[in-house]
Amino acid sequence: MPFFPSVFLGRIVFFVNLNFQLFIPILLNIFVGKLNPTQIFIAMSKLYHSNEIKLFSATQSIELSQKIAECFQKPLGKMTIARFSDGEFQPSFDETVRGCDVFIIQSTTPPADNLMELLLLVDAAKRASAHYITAIIPYFGFSRQDRKDRPRVAIGARLVADLLTAAGVTRIMTMDLHAPQIQGFFNLPVDHLYASSVFIQYINSLNLPNLTICSPDMGGTARARAYASALGTDMVICSKERKQANVVSSISVIGDVRGRDIVIIDDIIDTAGTICKVAQTLVDSGANSVRAVCTHAVLSGKAYENLNASVLQEVVVTDTIPLDATKKCDKIKQISVAQMFSDAIRHVYEHTSISSLFGGQ
Repeated sequence: MPFFPSVFLGRIVFFVNLNFQLFIPILLNIFVGKLNPTQIFIAMSKLYHSNEIKLFSATQSIELSQKIAECFQKPLGKMTIARFSDGEFQPSFDETVRGCDVFIIQSTTPPADNLMELLLLVDAAKRASAHYITAIIPYFGFSRQDRKDRPRVAIGARLVADLLTAAGVTRIMTMDLHAPQIQGFFNLPVDHLYASSVFIQYINSLNLPNLTICSPDMGGTARARAYASALGTDMVICSKERKQANVVSSISVIGDVRGRDIVIIDDIIDTAGTICKVAQTLVDSGANSVRAVCTHAVLSGKAYENLNASVLQEVVVTDTIPLDATKKCDKIKQISVAQMFSDAIRHVYEHTSISSLFGGQ
């Protein structure tokens, strides 16, 4: 019988009942001499770390969570949210999570109840002895507050990061942060996914003859350049001045857009006022057609009315945030990112690289 480190003998006895189907093949290989000590070490390490995976969805992201669970081929875990008459709520898990790798899915769009619900679920999982707790936040709310850009303001994104860390999360998975440096607010692993892989595939399918990528502001230049490079096309930039939040005073175009089919790239579409003004400016400058591709469809205020009245031919968004079923806009096309999150969850659970999901960015 090949040499076998004695440190694993206790683990063999302990795990034989918990992982019977995995343990027997390893034991047989040891006795027949097919595995050398290194292979035995690797096999037993995998056995030791074989924790059950469980997916849970909070209220805001139930539609996306169901799609992710379907792609992952595992049903969502059972949970309950008790609500009090004064608005207080208390989420709880209806099944054991002890020793499990728990993935909790929730976009933290306003109101703040969505963020609070996620924090309470993370705390509940920690107190129930979950092995690992990964917060999947498709849309990271408060990400526009990533710096102190004027006196006496909060850095909301950093505060949210501190709250999640204090609650007990061990890993963050998110998509298209408004400011990539937000990853540095965490002292734990952050998997930052990009929607560009699904968007680039869709843009290619349009077969636009004179495609040009547009950044709606100076801050989105790096994002637009990545799309332009992947698509092998030119890009233009719009420079805008704001009087206040969600209010743009003037827009100018840097670059030639005459006769071009423009695709505006942005991470968030909120009231849609800015992007509609950018589209109008591009058309007035001679653009042949204008479309918008935005990851997170916040669509607050008069966003639907603004889009319906705009010169935009199409607005392509993901399902990181559910669309308002009570409002309608035929220009909006939604593309799901459920498969991407499902693949990322599998890679994280199996401790394999997720670089292939970064969409080339």
